[in-house]
Amino acid sequence: MSYIGNSPTQSAFVTDLFNGTGSTTAFTMSVSPANPASILVAVSGVLQSPDTYSISGQTLNFSAAPPSATGNISVRYLGIPASGVTTTAYRTLTEFTATAGQTTFTPPSYTVGFIAVFRNGVLLGAADYTATNGTTVVLASGASVNDLVVTESFYVSSVLNAIPATANSVIDLYVNQVTGSKIIGSQSIPKSTLPTGSLLQMVNANYSTSTSTTSSSFTDLGLSASITPTSSTSKILCIANINGVYKNGHNGSIGLNICRSATQIVKFADNGLSYTGTSGASQTAGSVSYVDSPATTSSTTYKIQFKNGASSGGSVVINDGGGDVSSTLILMEIAQ
Repeated sequence: MSYIGNSPTQSAFVTDLFNGTGSTTAFTMSVSPANPASILVAVSGVLQSPDTYSISGQTLNFSAAPPSATGNISVRYLGIPASGVTTTAYRTLTEFTATAGQTTFTPPSYTVGFIAVFRNGVLLGAADYTATNGTTVVLASGASVNDLVVTESFYVSSVLNAIPATANSVIDLYVNQVTGSKIIGSQSIPKSTLPTGSLLQMVNANYSTSTSTTSSSFTDLGLSASITPTSSTSKILCIANINGVYKNGHNGSIGLNICRSATQIVKFADNGLSYTGTSGASQTAGSVSYVDSPATTSSTTYKIQFKNGASSGGSVVINDGGGDVSSTLILMEIAQ
C-alpha cells in the first residue's frame, strides 16, 4: 500500500475502558495522569474536550454522567509522566491558516521529537518538514493559501527528583525505615536504635598477679577496666570473678568493693568471700555483680578493692599461686 510521506508507525498506549451507567461521573483509571490534557477521553466514539472532565490522582471525574452503555468510555493515557514528580508535561494542538507559499509556522514551545504536523488533515512524514529547534516548524514545500496546518506537540521536561536506577543511588536521605526482615548480610546498626535491654558493648580485664593484705581497710586490688557509654541513660553491669585465699586464721573472710573511679558504689560487707575452718589456709572463689547508672558518655573506670574482713588476724591473698589463677572484671553496657 502506498502512503504520502513515510509509512505510518504505531505504538501502544495504556487504555482504560469503562461502562457508562447514566449516573456515574467518577471512574478509576490504571494510571495517574499529569493533567486533563495528558489523556484522550472518548464517549461513544466522540472525543471529549478536556474542559468536560477533571482528574484527581487516578480518578477521572466527568462534569456530566456519560450515557449507559457497555465499554462506551475510552481513556487513553498518552505516556506523559504522572503527577507527584517535579515535571512539566502537556499536549498542545495549534491550528494555522496558511498564506500562499508559507513554509514557517510557530507553534508553542515543544520538545524536539515530540511533535506531529498535519496539512489539511494528512499527517506529514519526517521528510516533509523540519522541527529541530523547539520553536518553529518549516515545511519542505510552501503551503497553498488557506491550507489548514495543525501541529500536535508534546512538551515533556526532565523528571528532576527521580532516583536513577544505578548502583548506590539510594542514600540515607531517601530512606524512611526498613523492617528487620529485610536486613540481611553484614550490617552496621546504630546502637541508639536498639531496644531496651540490648547489650551495646562489653569490656573485660584479667588480673593474675598474686596480691595480699592483712589490713582491715579497703585497698585497690589492681583489677580495673574502663568503658565509654554510648548513651547517658545506659546501665553498666559490673561482674567480678575473684579467686582468693584466707590464711592463718579462723573463720576468715575477704571484703570486696566495686568502685566507679574513686567512688565506692557497692560494698559486699565483709564476707564477699568467706570460709570457716580451724587453721591454715582455705582457697575459695566467688562472683560479685552490680548494675550501675553512671549517667555519662565519658570514659568511666571501674575497679575492685579488697580487705581482710576477719577480726582474728591472718591475711588474705588474691590469685594465690601466681599465674596459675586469675580474677576477672567484666563491664557490659545495657541499653535503656
